[in-house]
Amino acid sequence: WRAAYGEQTCRRIAEAHLREPPLDITVKNDPQAWADRLDATILATGTLRLHRRRPVTELAGYNAGAWWVQDAAAVLPARLLGDVKGRRVIDLCAAPGGKTAQLVGAGARVTAVDRSPKRLERLRANLRRLGMQAETIAADAAEWRPSEAADALLLDTPCSATGIIRRHPDVAWLKGPGDVARLAAQQARLLSAAVAMVKPGGLIVYASCSLQPAEGRQRIAALLAGGGAVERIPISANETGGLAELLTEEGDLRSLPCHLAAVGGMDGFFAARLRRR
Repeated sequence: WRAAYGEQTCRRIAEAHLREPPLDITVKNDPQAWADRLDATILATGTLRLHRRRPVTELAGYNAGAWWVQDAAAVLPARLLGDVKGRRVIDLCAAPGGKTAQLVGAGARVTAVDRSPKRLERLRANLRRLGMQAETIAADAAEWRPSEAADALLLDTPCSATGIIRRHPDVAWLKGPGDVARLAAQQARLLSAAVAMVKPGGLIVYASCSLQPAEGRQRIAALLAGGGAVERIPISANETGGLAELLTEEGDLRSLPCHLAAVGGMDGFFAARLRRR
């Protein structure tokens, strides 16, 4: 992390990992009313951040399906697909379904794919609570292909999860360099498969909750250098709630746990937007 982000930022990341993360939620509608009811703050990303920690299932609106738990950084990748109303969108590696819910809520016709039947059932349960519907398919996303090409695709790829150590401290003990190399190879296969699933002109968003360059910018650089049939579509600050510090020089998203530190930080995410030529 020192090599990737510099000494000072590396220390800020480590310090952020020592603090208990806040509870963030995404609401289906009327965020101000729910912010008032739940004593929450609306962040720049549109996320509601709760100030008092209580069991999630005991909070107002949970049983009614008014909202779902989702970190302030995790809401951003799905939004990078733009206006998806009426469009066919594939969500790869979709469980537990927060981004699927975002896409359905925005009016997309979603096909959610995950290789784990158990995790896919959790996604279905979450959608039922929210009163939402999506096509769900248990399959290996690297091998599966849709019957017809999609308008857009979101790939929230399996990764080392080093961007969410503050929520899952065991990651720092369980994952090592070998895991990163293995996952990077898997991500490359998934990216190649994703490109084949969308129509010419269709958008692809690649996302990873990892801080490792090998699972983020290096994956996109390798894809573009390999002559793949895609081009990068840079992300603008108005797509990140005006948080220009979340953008790289190339125009990708790179959030860090130390961003928004004054109000509790955010998860570490990388995301890049591509368009099939």
